[in-house]
Amino acid sequence: MAIARSLLLFGVVLSCCGVLFVASSSDTIFYDSFDENWDGRWIVSQSSDYGGKWKYEKSEGHEDYGLLVSQPAKKYGIAVDLPEEVNPTDNTVVLQYDLRLQKGLECGGAYLKYLLPQAAGWTPSDFNNESPYSIMFGPDKCGSTNKVHFIFRHKNPKTGKYVEHHLTNPPMIINDKLSHVYTAVIYPDHTLKILIDGEEKKTANLLSNDFDPTVVPPETIPDPEDKKPEDWDDRAKIPDPEASKPDDWDEEAPKEIEDEDAEKPEGWLDDEPDEVDDLDAVKPEDWDDEEDGEWEPPKVSNPKCEEAPGCGEWTRPTKKNPAYKGKWRAPLIDNPEYQGIWAPQQIPNPEYFELEKPNLEPIAAIGIEIWTMQDGILFDNVLVSHDEAAATEYREKTWKPKFDAEKEKEAAEVKLDDPGKLSALDGIKAKVFEVLYKIVDIPFLANYKSQIEELLAKGEKNATVTLSILATIPIILLTLLYSLLFGKKKSPPVVSVEEIKKEDVVVPDDAVATKEEAVVEEDSQEPAGEIEGEDEPSATRRRTRRDT
Repeated sequence: MAIARSLLLFGVVLSCCGVLFVASSSDTIFYDSFDENWDGRWIVSQSSDYGGKWKYEKSEGHEDYGLLVSQPAKKYGIAVDLPEEVNPTDNTVVLQYDLRLQKGLECGGAYLKYLLPQAAGWTPSDFNNESPYSIMFGPDKCGSTNKVHFIFRHKNPKTGKYVEHHLTNPPMIINDKLSHVYTAVIYPDHTLKILIDGEEKKTANLLSNDFDPTVVPPETIPDPEDKKPEDWDDRAKIPDPEASKPDDWDEEAPKEIEDEDAEKPEGWLDDEPDEVDDLDAVKPEDWDDEEDGEWEPPKVSNPKCEEAPGCGEWTRPTKKNPAYKGKWRAPLIDNPEYQGIWAPQQIPNPEYFELEKPNLEPIAAIGIEIWTMQDGILFDNVLVSHDEAAATEYREKTWKPKFDAEKEKEAAEVKLDDPGKLSALDGIKAKVFEVLYKIVDIPFLANYKSQIEELLAKGEKNATVTLSILATIPIILLTLLYSLLFGKKKSPPVVSVEEIKKEDVVVPDDAVATKEEAVVEEDSQEPAGEIEGEDEPSATRRRTRRDT
């Protein structure tokens, strides 16, 4: 009886804290609605790298609270332990959270890291970018990077090394200011499904070419010890040794010559300069001749030149020289000694292994470790579960009411701005998008299908950008069609020996590198308006003597 009361009390405490740890029968491992302040559950990293301040704030226009990124141009780190480890290998695992970019996202991350069990003694306050993770999932945007990351780390059973495997052609983020919910489902048959707002956006196989690098390494690799023979001739074409420069070939002839037939236009003003002093200019009252030099009025375009064909000294224009031939070179012929492009022989890959299914690493904690130029990023309703139905239920009960309210407000603002705009757009939008979705299925657009579909989906959902989407999509399609029909085919690149022999090295995600460089650049910049050697910055510096 005492045990039962203790368990009941424990459940009440957890409920009051705003975190729901559901019994194994529901298959929900972790859920945080942030109905109560997160402080004490989510622990801010004590690493000095993370200066960004997390806040407990309402989502704009709602009574619903979340975990808020409150300052721009900062690094953030925060983590929470799970009540139990989650094994993604033998069970379906659902990772889901709400995200609202209340000020958009120009450059920064908004993803979650699902952490491995850490070393003994580790606590969430020790969390940093070196804390090993099993899965990284969520939006990231900066420069050309615009994607919903899905990265998982897998240990090579031959070498014991962990390798990051990145989802190729991931979905694009929805970069508006509305609430959206991101879901990743990993199945025991090593299938991955990514949903945005409950709609399936990507399906992939963890063991396929959907990930780079692939989990299973190539069976053979170039032999690093194999060297190109010194007498190997890989020149497909060579200058004709029998050719000689024609006797009448003039290499010294200029490319252009003066046009002797040109005549100075009638009315050309030889004695008028292009610019004259501005007669309306007045010497500033605070101008100091001793400090600033003798004041001269600024120059303006000579009004007389605007009416005449030209001013100043007239010179004859140049034209192409019909006798120009340039430097003579022997024509190219097929190389009779050509042996082809050399490549090292293939040998068995010592890191190769066979695998029926990936051994995904367990998840013991969740961390948010991001750098962003925007504040206003709000995380909410973080879920880890084995039950897809539970994820669907949370979406319907927590995310959808917020999203619907935001859409209604957005539509009302559009109507208020232009009452006729929305009704006129609705009359043609459905038919136009129906045609565009059919066009996307054309085979030659296969490589661009996912990107175009993302753009179309954004246009359908966001009334404020629909007109832009409608105008942009046909242009993109016509451009692609023109490129395929008339574009010049490129020759395959010639791969150097050094490039062939490079070992495959797993590098950090491109967005992370971009962010780190941006932080360094930002920190190294001097405040605007400050001048070295002066006590105080001045808003405007006096004009010194104008260069003549």
